Amino acid sequence: MGGTEHLTVERAGATLVLTLNRPEARNALSLPMLVGLHDGWAEADEDDAIRSIVLTGAGGAFCSGMDLKALAAARPGDGRPAAGDPYRERFAADPDLHWKAMLRHHRPRKPVIAAVEGPCVAGGTELLQGTDLRVAGESAVFGLFEVRRGLFPVGGSTVRLTRQIPRTHALEMLLTGRPYTAREAERIGLVGHVVPDGTALDRALETAELVNANGPLAVEAVKACAYDTAGLTEAEGLALELERGMPLFRTADAQEGTRAFAEKRPPVFRRA
Repeated sequence: MGGTEHLTVERAGATLVLTLNRPEARNALSLPMLVGLHDGWAEADEDDAIRSIVLTGAGGAFCSGMDLKALAAARPGDGRPAAGDPYRERFAADPDLHWKAMLRHHRPRKPVIAAVEGPCVAGGTELLQGTDLRVAGESAVFGLFEVRRGLFPVGGSTVRLTRQIPRTHALEMLLTGRPYTAREAERIGLVGHVVPDGTALDRALETAELVNANGPLAVEAVKACAYDTAGLTEAEGLALELERGMPLFRTADAQEGTRAFAEKRPPVFRRA
């Protein structure tokens, strides 16, 4: 497992747990954190033993947004040599790395579950939109504050938010720049569950275990199809659903799932 000084990587059974670990800065996104996230998503994609991912933050915070100074220092072509700084070298080698890390230009094939405590604002809310399932502690705070500073939320929010929550709520969040409580975020559909403070990670891990118990080929195909059909007409989407879904019925895992149901035992899926 990888990780950096600002991103902790752990295993909890078949779940990869990525923890934003810069609590003194309310887990503002830094170069080491972005590199760690990028590598964490890659590890989950490449390791078939990983069936789900939980993303959380250390020290009672999720993420307070981008450390703009750190990101500016990472961009190639700024006149400063990257040699000797492993993180700047990574950014120089892949100028798209930060967008992949933020899940703007990358979608992990495994389900990503966010466990949010405390602030999840600006870049934190943008990162959140790249996750699939979301749990928040009661004191969590959300919001896209960029317009308050004359900035633009280029992490994907003007495209994704209107597709994830009703347009009027998305535009209110984008245009007012005001904070949202966890309960309000739940009401508008930005998060799925609100739990007592300090228990978001526990709930996320419980949800991950439910995901992990299912057929991995089926889970990954369902996630991919749900996203890939989003921009299609209903007829196009239904056609793609058959294209993606029907082959699953011919897998050994599908046969095992049916057999286990008949025999009243937990299935043993082998990704085959």
